[in-house]
Amino acid sequence: MMLDGTEDEEKFLAAGIAGLQQNSFYMHRALDSNNLRDALKYSAQMLSELRTSKLSPHKYYELYMRAFDQLRKLEMFFEEETRRGCSIIDLYELVQHAGNILPRLYLLCTVGSVYIKSKEAPAKDVLKDLVEMCRGIQHPVRGLFLRSYLSQVSRDKLPDIGSEYEGDADTVADAVEFVLQNFTEMNKLWVRMQHQGPAREKEKREKERSELRDLVGKNLHVLSQIEGVDLDMYKDVVLPRVLEQVVNCKDELAQFYLMDCIIQVFPDEYHLQTLDVLLGAYPQLQPSVDIKTVLSQLMERLSNYAASSADVLPEFLQVEAFSKLSNAIGKVIEAQPDMPTVGVVTLYSSLLTFTLHVHPDRLDYADQVLGACVKKLSGKGKIEDNRATKQIVALLSAPLEKYNDIMIALKLSNYPRVIEYVDIRTTKVMATVIIQSIMKNGTRISTSEKVEALFELIKGLIKDSDGIPNDELDEDDFKEEQNSVSRLIQMLYNDDPEEMFKIIDTVRKHILTGGPKRLPFTVPPLVFSSLKLVRQLQGQEENPFGDDASTTPKKIFQLLNQTIETLSGVLAPELALQLYLQCAEAANDCELEPVAYEFFTQAYILYEEEISDSRAQITAIHLIIGTLQRMHVFGVENRDTLTHKATGYSAKLLKKPDQCRAVYACSHLFWVDDHDNMKDGERVLLCLKRALRIANAAQQMANAARGSTGSVMLFIEILNKYLYFFEKGNLQVTVAAIQGLIELIMNEMQSDTTTPDPAANAFLASTMRYIEFQKQKGGAVGEKYEAIKVSHAG
Repeated sequence: MMLDGTEDEEKFLAAGIAGLQQNSFYMHRALDSNNLRDALKYSAQMLSELRTSKLSPHKYYELYMRAFDQLRKLEMFFEEETRRGCSIIDLYELVQHAGNILPRLYLLCTVGSVYIKSKEAPAKDVLKDLVEMCRGIQHPVRGLFLRSYLSQVSRDKLPDIGSEYEGDADTVADAVEFVLQNFTEMNKLWVRMQHQGPAREKEKREKERSELRDLVGKNLHVLSQIEGVDLDMYKDVVLPRVLEQVVNCKDELAQFYLMDCIIQVFPDEYHLQTLDVLLGAYPQLQPSVDIKTVLSQLMERLSNYAASSADVLPEFLQVEAFSKLSNAIGKVIEAQPDMPTVGVVTLYSSLLTFTLHVHPDRLDYADQVLGACVKKLSGKGKIEDNRATKQIVALLSAPLEKYNDIMIALKLSNYPRVIEYVDIRTTKVMATVIIQSIMKNGTRISTSEKVEALFELIKGLIKDSDGIPNDELDEDDFKEEQNSVSRLIQMLYNDDPEEMFKIIDTVRKHILTGGPKRLPFTVPPLVFSSLKLVRQLQGQEENPFGDDASTTPKKIFQLLNQTIETLSGVLAPELALQLYLQCAEAANDCELEPVAYEFFTQAYILYEEEISDSRAQITAIHLIIGTLQRMHVFGVENRDTLTHKATGYSAKLLKKPDQCRAVYACSHLFWVDDHDNMKDGERVLLCLKRALRIANAAQQMANAARGSTGSVMLFIEILNKYLYFFEKGNLQVTVAAIQGLIELIMNEMQSDTTTPDPAANAFLASTMRYIEFQKQKGGAVGEKYEAIKVSHAG
């Protein structure tokens, strides 16, 4: 019985090693004096230490390796004895007189090795005798190590093709028979180990068995190295015999390990040609065996084999590998009704990878795999196991990685059906993978039907799910997701305006379901895609054929108006205002005055009703002024209305300096270059004078509140506006007005109440230099500036 106590086990090991070393010492002394009888006596006593049952396999292995080293020396001695004239046959008989069976068989195997080398008898006869004799040890651990020793000493002496031990007839079959017989017996011993000892120690024994698995597996490796084992012999003899042993042993650990060994040690070509036999064994394995891993490894090896050379692909077609693997997976899943979801998905993921490598042109095969997976998943609800969802992502990513084209994946009818079985988090992961694939490969998606299918696939990023409230999402992750959707929208394009309009409409339908947090990210790219189409159609007001269904700028603008309106309802008025102004400018370029006016009206309503923050108001009013200044489509009445409103907003800003800057910016609304009908010098001057009054009021307020008038920066800014319009030829801006403003600035700067401001000083000095520079130009410009007297701050 094996003892639990590690200390006791160490003592038994130490005692065993001591006994082994003592006897090996006497054995060496006998070898040195060529005393055969004593050598056999002490070697048998040395090997008797291996009869112990008190060691775990791990400790027994230590003892065995020490004995193994001594046996190599004994083997060399036996070889020398035969050279000195000792009969190997007599020696073979002599060692069988050892008292105990275990030492007797170790010595027999050692002499047997020398016997085969001597070639005095056919190798096959000696090997057959040895493998039969070893049946005398039925203790699992002792038997395994004895047979392992037999395998070790015989592996280079098998009667193989090309071997010096090759006999006259059918010797390869004998070599194979020997290895198979040894393998069969070793496997039986290995399996029997689980029944040694009390039930409570079963887990410990399974661990020990696992440590010994390579002793059994080495036999399969030896088989794979036999030159004479060609495809026919493998198909007719080796594989059926090995599988028979694997299936009949009915042991989970042995079946899993040995099936894996078969896949790893034998050539891929053999697996391909014997798929029927190999796959037929899988459903017969124990239900607890992890078949998914073994089958997946088989498909992975075959996939790599297919990828290694195009020349081997006809072999796959010839043996109908796909249908055989597909059927086998179906049978395995049926045979194991309790197989977890991760197992099912892993199998189909491996099959899909195999299919994409071997049959890249057969999309119907890929779709068939996905369909079979959907069928097996049906009725299971949403998959919550993390390992299973990772496999789903691997399954769905495989076509993208193979083809680098989402368009091919969209042709797979079962592709979106698989996504339905994963939770919202995995749906998002998959959507991100799809978008990254499109970005990386620059895939062009150019029809509304394809866009519809694509947005169905990535709906996890497009709209909220019942499963996860928005507030649970990490803010940075959310922004990254939505930015990727925005980039995707920009990539949807078709040269045909009709189809492009359908694409825009399809995208709009999807993104408007996105909820208040998503719209600020997804609406702007849609608006700019639409405006791009407007520019494409610019100048085309009505379809010459009078078809109401045709796409016109007006039709797009109507869609845009409704789309941007959604933003004002989700607390994004500043963004909505910017987009309205962009649309107004596009309508201006298309000469659509009513449309442009409507967009401005909407922008003004937003400004009045929704934008209350003073900083947002400043930004908005400057955007309004900048956009309105570029508009040329408005008639006098409409332009006056909009301009009047803009100047009114400017004068109502909270802070005086902001008022002043907005009001002098409005002066540009009355003077537009290249448009003579939009040059009103008087109203420009009114704006500038009004700005001066506000600047003056700002100084007085500062003086009353803080005892100093503050900086003269506003006056210098207004002076620059005066100079701008003076140079542009506005006759209302006179030299006297400019001169008066310069003197006002000088006086203010010399006043005790003015706060020193280095920036204002630098700005004024730069302005004065500019006036001097213009004077020195000469000609009409120089003459114009000549009358202005430049002063410098004291």
